[in-house]
Amino acid sequence: MKAHLLQLLLPVAQSIYPEILANSIQLDRPKSIEHGDFSTNLAMMLAKPLKKNPRELAALIIEKLPASTFVEKVEIAGAGFINFYLNEKARTFIIHEILKNPDAYGQNTSGLDEKGKPQKVQIEFVSANPTGPLHVGHGRGAAIGDSLARLLKFNGWDVTREFYYNDAGAQIDNLTKSVHARCQNIDPSDPVFPEDGYRGEYIVEIANAFLNKSSIKCEGKTVIASGNINDLESIRQFSVASLRHEQDQDLNLFQIKFDVFTLESSLYQNGQIEKVLVSLVKNGFTYEEDHALWLKTTDFGDDKNRVMKKSDGGYTYFISDVAYHLNKWERGFKRVINEQGSDHHSTIMRVRAGLQALKVGIPKTYPEYVLHQMITVMKGGEEVKLSKRAGSYVTLKDLIDEVGCDATRYFLVARKPDSQLIFDIDLAKTQNSDNPVYYIQYAHARIAGVLNQWAGDINKLSNVNLDCLKSSQELILIKRLSEFPEIVLHACIELAPHTVANYLKDCAADFHSYYNDTKFLVENEVEKLARLSLIKATQIILKNGLYLLGVNAPEKM
Repeated sequence: MKAHLLQLLLPVAQSIYPEILANSIQLDRPKSIEHGDFSTNLAMMLAKPLKKNPRELAALIIEKLPASTFVEKVEIAGAGFINFYLNEKARTFIIHEILKNPDAYGQNTSGLDEKGKPQKVQIEFVSANPTGPLHVGHGRGAAIGDSLARLLKFNGWDVTREFYYNDAGAQIDNLTKSVHARCQNIDPSDPVFPEDGYRGEYIVEIANAFLNKSSIKCEGKTVIASGNINDLESIRQFSVASLRHEQDQDLNLFQIKFDVFTLESSLYQNGQIEKVLVSLVKNGFTYEEDHALWLKTTDFGDDKNRVMKKSDGGYTYFISDVAYHLNKWERGFKRVINEQGSDHHSTIMRVRAGLQALKVGIPKTYPEYVLHQMITVMKGGEEVKLSKRAGSYVTLKDLIDEVGCDATRYFLVARKPDSQLIFDIDLAKTQNSDNPVYYIQYAHARIAGVLNQWAGDINKLSNVNLDCLKSSQELILIKRLSEFPEIVLHACIELAPHTVANYLKDCAADFHSYYNDTKFLVENEVEKLARLSLIKATQIILKNGLYLLGVNAPEKM
């Protein structure tokens, strides 16, 4: 409907002011239903360049507007706003469109190229080091990243979900040393325990499994522990496989699936690191200092130059990050989105600088980033800081075990990623209107209850007469439903799944208000079918929106 109104406005605006661009015309939804279904400030925007009174321009625009089968009236308001009021046919059209396209309603083709084919986009998220169980920060990244993937696919993109393992470097060495120490019954309180070692109980579990010569299945391969406490390579392989396996289980519990897993170690094995290093040296952006090899990232806007190869001959994470993103580019991903914690903010400029220094045509804004802030977990009015098993943080599994997958996913995605999040376990377990995810799911289940009680043919609702839907609550709910495609598109463009979560909460509130004041299974057949059509359309919107967040839409609660 918004697109329809823009098609009406554009030629009128161009006839008055030929220089105007199509994307400069704004159509907003007034907060109050009394001010119409849509409003534009077009007249006020044109008043300055044309040096005319905005209300006079508004009158001219309305006079020139072609007739529309969906518009009941158009009025001027305030200093020159133009308000559009949709008619009953428009409201009928919206509900019928939802009912006729239940699974696809809200989808669009913004992800298609000029030939109508889906464009490729890769989303990297979670990417936890295989050194411990997933923590709640990883959980927030998982919820946001997976919702972004769902949104992009819903908008026509060809989406690949990817997980990158830092399975090389100092942290893996520390993991190996920690498990080795536990195999020798060395307690973390002992001075000889590795200073930067991992102290959680999970290290003891891995050590015991290693000594028992256990086997672990990971990525289609079986890793068997040698049981020899002096076999550090076996300890390393078994420890990494154990934690990767555990992380995979946690992600499955969280209903997160990945298409590709990439190992940092593979970049060394296939020569990608050396290839990047040679290219950067050849392009003249490197220099040696203090027996280390540096990249002149300041040439590309970084605040300081970065070490690629250390004085001891080892490589930094920086060079492997550059090699990894070159690998993404070479795999055909012209658009890449990284969902990571806010502690990665400092890596954005340096990775982009490294990619620019390769001179292979990668855009300056590649890759895109969505960074999430930290999470504070509360229970009983107090902050929860530790997990018995992890030892130093709250694990994702702890949260899922406490409140369930649906509530965990909703709460972790419901706020803007760059805002800090307080996860209140008590609230997430509450079964009333204070708990937004319960409130939304309950709306869906309530509708299912009414439709089951009716026990009629759902397909019959697609073409019923809806002229009797005229109450203020009905008009408000219809207006809310009509916003869904715009919300989906906006969330996709802005990479902001929290807007879907907020929309669903408002939609559920509108429905509950309507439900509490309305009888649906009335004797008047026309009224009954019209109201059932409206709530069935509402149920579809709730289900589609919850799907985009990875949350279930229950039929009973």
